[in-house]
Amino acid sequence: MAIKTDILAFAAHPDDVEISCSGTLLKYISLGKTVGIIDLSKGELGTRGSAEIRQEESNKSSEIMGIHFRENLGFKDGFFVHDNHNMLEILRIIRKYKPEIVLANTPSDRHPDHGRASKLIAEACFYSGLSKIETMYDGIPQEHWRPKNIYFYIQDNFHKPDFTVDITAFMDKKMETIRAFKSQFYNADSNEIETPISGASFLYFIKSRAASFGRYSSVDFAEGFLVSRVPEVSDLFSLR
Repeated sequence: MAIKTDILAFAAHPDDVEISCSGTLLKYISLGKTVGIIDLSKGELGTRGSAEIRQEESNKSSEIMGIHFRENLGFKDGFFVHDNHNMLEILRIIRKYKPEIVLANTPSDRHPDHGRASKLIAEACFYSGLSKIETMYDGIPQEHWRPKNIYFYIQDNFHKPDFTVDITAFMDKKMETIRAFKSQFYNADSNEIETPISGASFLYFIKSRAASFGRYSSVDFAEGFLVSRVPEVSDLFSLR
């Protein structure tokens, strides 16, 4: 059953959203907004854990956040491509949930999947608004729908944000959603191979990045985003 959605966050892998924009989602959930997550792949190429474990962790994180729904499209981790099939799958999701705002991976990042996911999602947001592209859901033709805005969350590589969202009140819970992915991040009891994100220093990096972005807006912690187009400001006095 489709749910009319305020914010739909897409991610190349389970945990991308948690790392990059879970504080923002937590904030808007607390304000009564409807929020969902769509993971493109199961993250099966991750050095640690497995697709099955990632799914369990994803369920746990979703429960912590209190999101309204989460789906995984099952694209091939590391090898999904920009083609008609994948584009139409994303179009079906956008038209199914009719989000006002879409969040997506940043166009340029350490992991190659992030940039490819970003391009796919951004183009899908445009094509979803074209009535001559026909899609079906549960055998029923879908109406065209174009989100009002798409914003790209900053994850690994540094980008100066176009805007930030104050997540100070949600920083601790953000870290809780990240720690739900025990197979991927610091776990003193784990005997698996060390990776660039499995050490305690990576959790420190996430918190430090949030503090750095918070500095731009004179708050303790923030998440940073890039825009796809220049936003219109209706009230100069609302800018901080």
